[in-house]
Amino acid sequence: MAVIYTVSTNKGGSGKTSLVTNLAGAITKKLNKKVLIIDTDGQGNSSIAFGMKQPNDLEYTIYDVIMGDKKAEEVLWEVTPQLHIIPANKDMNFLEFDILPHLSKYGNPFTLFKRAFEGLIDNYDYVFLDTPPSMGLVQGNALALADKVIIPFAPETFGVNGLINIVEGVTDFKNNHNPNLKIEGVVGMMVKTRTWLHSALLQEARKYCMENGINMYETIIPDSIRFANATAEEGIPATWTKVKKNDVVNAYYDLLKEMI
Repeated sequence: MAVIYTVSTNKGGSGKTSLVTNLAGAITKKLNKKVLIIDTDGQGNSSIAFGMKQPNDLEYTIYDVIMGDKKAEEVLWEVTPQLHIIPANKDMNFLEFDILPHLSKYGNPFTLFKRAFEGLIDNYDYVFLDTPPSMGLVQGNALALADKVIIPFAPETFGVNGLINIVEGVTDFKNNHNPNLKIEGVVGMMVKTRTWLHSALLQEARKYCMENGINMYETIIPDSIRFANATAEEGIPATWTKVKKNDVVNAYYDLLKEMI
């Protein structure tokens, strides 16, 4: 049975897609397991990270699956035999407008993903959901489908308040909609280790997590614009590069060890 992770935060630019794609890549490479990425963000960045140049040119995506026009298998993109993606594009930005006025047709608005992917996810060992930076209908469906939540934390001004908000939002959703949901951990992302502000905010985040019984991984993912640009040009995540000695690559594999 698949273990289903939602990578969730209510702030853009926090490294959600990098976390999803690099963990998925590391699992297929290191553990030789089968992974499905479900991209629910209208930007379609999970697909772009694996070399798809223009998700907006796709005729069918996750949107068509949710709306009941296509089966999940019909929009599946096979990156490799072990890594598959349900792609998204800008159509997902309008999902709430198309669903909420017609609830009599679609039923419980937080079971859309469950119904859409029920026959697919058990074909995989791990499933990762990449989510938009808002606590709306899409995020709610991702949390309803998930077993575990990973929260990326980018240390910046007001970053800890953002972390508190997402933890409270996930906890509230768990209490009301998915009692089996667990916050698996918080990950420091895009960390500039030599910056005083980042160090101070990481310490503050660790203190908050410790006081509230939340796991914060020891591993942090360092900031590296040059390496990010290089992997973007190759169309593969960092964990699939041939570089053996790189802080970013090593960090993702260290994070995977903590997770398993």
